[in-house]
Amino acid sequence: MNKNLSPELIKFLENTCIFCQPWWLESVSPGNWGYAVAKSGEEIVGILPYTYKTRLKKYRLQDLPSVYSYQGPWIKKGAAKYSRNMSEEKQIMTELINNLPEFAVFNQWFHPHITNWLPFYWNNFSQTTRYTYVIEPDKSINEIWDGTRANIRTDIRKAQDVLQIVEDKDVTRFCELEHKTFLHQGLKLPFPEEMLIRIERECSGRGVRKILLAVDEQGRVHAGAYLIWDNTSVYSILRGSDPELRTSGASSLVAWKSIEFAVGVNKKFDFCGSWNEPIERFILAFGAKQIPFFEITKSSSKVVEVYRAIRKYI
Repeated sequence: MNKNLSPELIKFLENTCIFCQPWWLESVSPGNWGYAVAKSGEEIVGILPYTYKTRLKKYRLQDLPSVYSYQGPWIKKGAAKYSRNMSEEKQIMTELINNLPEFAVFNQWFHPHITNWLPFYWNNFSQTTRYTYVIEPDKSINEIWDGTRANIRTDIRKAQDVLQIVEDKDVTRFCELEHKTFLHQGLKLPFPEEMLIRIERECSGRGVRKILLAVDEQGRVHAGAYLIWDNTSVYSILRGSDPELRTSGASSLVAWKSIEFAVGVNKKFDFCGSWNEPIERFILAFGAKQIPFFEITKSSSKVVEVYRAIRKYI
């Protein structure tokens, strides 16, 4: 990672989420990332991390990483009245927008804590509402269990009789599971395997990840989850299951053990959303709360718009 970050920026990043960290950005987009920065005098009051790709040799795309990542602005909260804080937030966001490098396409998922995107609207960005599902840390594990649907509790009990939850030390078996998950849908892995290896190296080295696998007596992996965390939340950024072993209840057991871990460390548990109706139904069965977040987009190149549209069909 060859980026010269100022001490002030490094200090500011201490109070942001894991997806804002330079080592995370390097993992998902090696060499192709940066920060727009807003200042009040010499003090940093806001940042907007971004990753990018280059297409057609000259178009710079600030685009979503292919592994689930929140981005968007991170702004220092003021102690003034609400109206004053909103005014300052508008100024900071506008400065961040103005300090972005030139781009052909902008596409980010804003962290759910961001509830105001109006400055982006006023600068001709567009918004789509997405949803994630969160279990707050203010409930005991018994309360969460009681709020879980009966069929999920039955699956968990059934799986506990025949499966063991293990914490893997490396990502090899989980990566194999991801391949099986997408192959069953007729899809390729949506991210390069090397990206997951980079994420694994950085997260495991910092002690901010856990790989949970449900394994039977024959050593077969039925389901798994890749969890990462920061100061406030545990994020289930990747999940997978063996399509030939899905009747074991393993997915429910892995999700439950993931929730247990988050509750045990007093953090939110973020399922990291899904637009797939059966998956959404499965997540809601654990009593998770639906939380909206913003997908913010803007295009300044018709050429790139056409290119991206064609790429969807080839």
